[in-house]
Formats: sequence, C-alpha cells, structure tokens
Amino acid sequence: MGRILAIDYGKKRTGLAVTDPQQIIASPLDSLPTAEVESYLSAYLAKEAVDLIVVGYPVDMNNKPSESVRYINPFLKKVGKLFPDIPVIQFDERFTSRIAFRAMVDGGVKKSRRKDKGMIDRISATVILQSFLERRAFLKEKEQLT
Repeated sequence: MGRILAIDYGKKRTGLAVTDPQQIIASPLDSLPTAEVESYLSAYLAKEAVDLIVVGYPVDMNNKPSESVRYINPFLKKVGKLFPDIPVIQFDERFTSRIAFRAMVDGGVKKSRRKDKGMIDRISATVILQSFLERRAFLKEKEQLT
C-alpha cells in the first residue's frame, strides 16, 4: 500500500502532507515555492509509492468554487498529465488556514514562529489530508452499516 499525498496549492507557496504507508496518520511533509512543486513531486514520487494525490480545492460558503480555481485547475490538469498512474482528487479546503493557525496557537507555537507562512502551509496540507482520511473512514463505516 502506498501513501496518500496532500497538496495545499497556493500562488506563491505550496504545502505538502503525506500519510504513513498504511494510510492512517497524516503528517506535514514540506512547504516550498509553488514554482518548484512539479520538480519536487517528480523527485518524491520517484522514491515513494503514492496511491493517491489529494489537492485542496477552494470552495466558497455557497459551495461554489472560489476565484482561486483559476490557478488550481491548470495545476490539477498538469499533475494528471505528469503522473497519469496516480489518481488526483479535489477536496474541500475551506477554513484550513484558520484551523492550521488555531492549531499552532493551541499547540503553544510562539508568536514569532506563527508568522512562518511555510509552517501554515504544511499544517494546512495536513489538515486537508486528515479531513480526507476522516471522511473516507466515515464513508466506509457508513457503507458497512447498510
């Protein structure tokens, strides 16, 4: 079984998170300039087995795609072409930055470190991935009950 990789794609920076090989625990992986994402993914996927890529997809409160999809949709297409053997799915990323910031505050991260945008991106990607794992587990359990 391979890992699941989550991407919190942004105009300037992108956060990455990954599961363990058993796909149980989501952990921060890295944050990097968005211009470097494709080469980073190529190198990472060459050494690690990844079964699925989950990309945070920005949705407004009315469940419509936000304006940010202008740059995320082309990225989704490019990832699909670069790695055709790995499914790429979109997952609602509403409030992940706020949740990430709140987690840093609650976790006792000092104010000076909370300004590290890369840390917020990594934690946001981890929140996206953990939410995906929880949703998947919920749906599997629900399926078993019916």
